[in-house]
Amino acid sequence: MTDHDGGCGFEGCCGRRKRSARLIDARMPELARCLTLFQYVQAVTGGPVARIDQAGGYAVPSLRGDAFAVRPGEIALRLDAAGVASAVVAREQSTGSVTLHLLDADGRTVHQGRLLSEGDRLLAGLVGTLDAGARAVGPSAAISVPAWENVSLPAWENGDQLAQLDAVLADGGAARRGAFDRYRGEHRAIDAGVVPAVLDHVCSVGLPIGVAVFAPAAMQACGGRVHVTDRIVGGRVFAAVAESSVEIDLAGVRACHLVRSTAAHGPTSALELDDEDGRCVAVITQFGIVGEDVHAAWEHLAVSLPDA
Repeated sequence: MTDHDGGCGFEGCCGRRKRSARLIDARMPELARCLTLFQYVQAVTGGPVARIDQAGGYAVPSLRGDAFAVRPGEIALRLDAAGVASAVVAREQSTGSVTLHLLDADGRTVHQGRLLSEGDRLLAGLVGTLDAGARAVGPSAAISVPAWENVSLPAWENGDQLAQLDAVLADGGAARRGAFDRYRGEHRAIDAGVVPAVLDHVCSVGLPIGVAVFAPAAMQACGGRVHVTDRIVGGRVFAAVAESSVEIDLAGVRACHLVRSTAAHGPTSALELDDEDGRCVAVITQFGIVGEDVHAAWEHLAVSLPDA
């Protein structure tokens, strides 16, 4: 028996109910092969302030320094391999549910995927395991580069949109935010209270957006039209974005920054939401190739947002 109680905030992932668990290989590309085997998963990334939830199949997860894409119908997961210390497949004995957990060095779940189909639950019993007590610490070969140690990441100070996301993925963006006066692109603090109005607006006019939610060493992203928005008692905001649901606790958002960086259509604005520790927990922006009219409408909206 293994009890993984890391206070991670994922529902049902660190409970004290009886469960059986076993370690699987958390290194790339072994982990990527494992994730893409599963056909129908409920994938969740986030923490107390922001959370994203999507059911479907995994795209090949990317690492910091790799290319990145958000495609319809696929779960887009990006990892900092150095921060994912182990992976566990756990079976709840009372219900038979099977969930894969990616854990950091402190044993906290940074991402979980609950296997929704019986075929996937059976397949989970066939994935390669490690010896009891072993830990798959550190990356092996990355997916698209010869060796992770040789990856040269662009500096966020003059980097593009992906460089900004990777800087956040490394440490929650704490180091970047602490030295943000070095950033060479446009940036300003805006009123975090406008976030619900932004989501309501893009929903009402049918403007697609991209949303990325961060946990330590993990980022899950989605993109598409916002179908539904809602404000929940206690300051929580909900949005159904394409096949995903995104939830943000505005009471836990300490600051919001509008940051412009180079993307597929040139300078592209992003709303970065920080928690009380100054770590970025969610980003609302445009990912990849979208229509020029979509990009222009998003930029027009971003320009109109009030300063903090």
